[in-house]
Amino acid sequence: MLELREVDAFYGSIQALHGVSLTVSQGEIVTLIGANGAGKSTTLMAISGIVPVRRGEIVFEGQAITGKAPDGIVRLGICQVPEGRHIFPALSVAENLDMGAFLRRDSKAIAADREMCYSLFPILAERRHQPGGTLSGGEQQMLAISRALMARPRLLLLDEPSMGLAPLVTKQIFTIITTINREHHTTIFLVEQNANLALQVADRGYVLENGRIVMQDRAAALLGNPAIQQAYLGI
Repeated sequence: MLELREVDAFYGSIQALHGVSLTVSQGEIVTLIGANGAGKSTTLMAISGIVPVRRGEIVFEGQAITGKAPDGIVRLGICQVPEGRHIFPALSVAENLDMGAFLRRDSKAIAADREMCYSLFPILAERRHQPGGTLSGGEQQMLAISRALMARPRLLLLDEPSMGLAPLVTKQIFTIITTINREHHTTIFLVEQNANLALQVADRGYVLENGRIVMQDRAAALLGNPAIQQAYLGI
């Protein structure tokens, strides 16, 4: 479904990604783990068209999307839930969800998808008229994920969904991520600093260090790898 081929990306004159190559197949949860500053978020931003690719190619469902504008990438079926959530704080929960569907014109299906999000996260249904900025951190993360789902993505990019959340809320979020993948047939590419949790839900994983992919394997194999355990799992 998604392929990065030898991708280089820069912030100004600073190179953040060095020849990154990876694949995500339809129906998978694939995770990208690594330390802070390794280039994980930059990888997602490059896929989304926010950070320009200096060299290499990004291909989605057989179509090169390198250099394509972010809104065009959303239209193709890729949607990102950014690190830090970035909901619209002055808009209500319902209005935030409507913003996720801004490219769509199928009003009946939009209404059905809104109800689907409320079924995934019942607390959002209770707070549908409440301004997004008054929600707790966990509720805002639920809203950010739901807003992305309103675009009906085939590939969902999740950037640090557990950041700043209590362990119980994090567990709930990751349970829903699995549900979105399995029951709603959405492919997921997950960037997550909580490597243990990410590898538990993923099918495969990549390890990024200093902008370079240094390891890839089945998630279960990475969980059992002594080097990964020592570097990322605190074992």
